[in-house]
Amino acid sequence: HVQLVESGGGLVQPGGSLRLSCEGSGYPFSRYCMGWFRQIPGKGREWVGTSDTEGMTSVADSVKGRFTVSRDNAKNTLTLQANDLKPEDTAMYYCAAHPRNGYCSLRPADFVYWGQGTQVTVSS
Repeated sequence: HVQLVESGGGLVQPGGSLRLSCEGSGYPFSRYCMGWFRQIPGKGREWVGTSDTEGMTSVADSVKGRFTVSRDNAKNTLTLQANDLKPEDTAMYYCAAHPRNGYCSLRPADFVYWGQGTQVTVSS
């Protein structure tokens, strides 16, 4: 069956870094768009970044210059390198996947598979 498993979250001080990983299984990973989203209680899921099937990436303006998305199709892994973390980055981070039909979406509703999430807390 399909699984997306995130890891790498934790507590970090402002200005620190974390590396989040997501391993996918049970579906053809290399043919799926992969995305990172985050969510705080009481709010909807916010798009953070996306990698298409060839590894082209994009990130939200709120994290541009600080966060980097990458993928390794040989290892079925999506990574989010988060640097210079700020308290407002505190959230549950989720990876998600949808089959590529044209462009890769930024909308949570278009993603069909989701991980269980990993908590990132930025606090001194």
